[in-house]
Amino acid sequence: MPAESSSTMRSLDRAFDVLGVLEDSRQPLRLSEVARRAGLHVATAQRILNVLVDRGYAAKEDTGYTAGPAALATAHAFLVTNRLSQVALPVLQELAATTHLAASLYVRVGSARVLIARVEGRNPLRYQLPIGEKLPLHLGAGKALAAWLPEPELDTFIKETAPFTRISGEQITADELTADLRRVREDGYALSLSERVLGVAAVSAPISTPDEVLGALSVTGSSTELTADDHPHLISEVRRAADAIAARCP
Repeated sequence: MPAESSSTMRSLDRAFDVLGVLEDSRQPLRLSEVARRAGLHVATAQRILNVLVDRGYAAKEDTGYTAGPAALATAHAFLVTNRLSQVALPVLQELAATTHLAASLYVRVGSARVLIARVEGRNPLRYQLPIGEKLPLHLGAGKALAAWLPEPELDTFIKETAPFTRISGEQITADELTADLRRVREDGYALSLSERVLGVAAVSAPISTPDEVLGALSVTGSSTELTADDHPHLISEVRRAADAIAARCP
């Protein structure tokens, strides 16, 4: 690769690193903090931020830098053109009506999952989960995506993730995470209780074609709504709905 092309690609990678830092932050960040989290020299981070601010992908406030409004336009373009979210919506609506639980659709982005569609159930959850929210792969519905990672990528993911502690206080080792994901892959679904949010249970399944995993479908409710007696029926409903979505995707 020519030196100029290599330099351009390196600059592009760094710009996406800075964007990722801004996406993951819940508050404005000082220049030095952006540089530290992105692993860049302060001067390099400043040059990138200047371009991102000019293009609207970053914004500068008195207290620091945040993600910019142009990201919303990009997200909107994705939602109105993405085939998966379009075909999934009626299935999500039917699943929420049938189970009375919140039905959600996630796709994997790197080592995270992103919510791209959601239909509330009969009793909305006590916490808000907006479209576009990035959540971990090793908890809840994320396991229905992580379990199908290619082996080398899966090994790296487990090493970088474990050990960790679930919101319930349960500590999970790398071996336990490996066994959990292997079980998800063998069973074709993930069942979680108080993993990311206390008192919240979820049943999730991959949306799979013969060539790839397109996303994950999940129903979520309080542990009082989603009891052990309900699990077989909910697992069947979620897997059926996931297969219906996959069948509608070319």
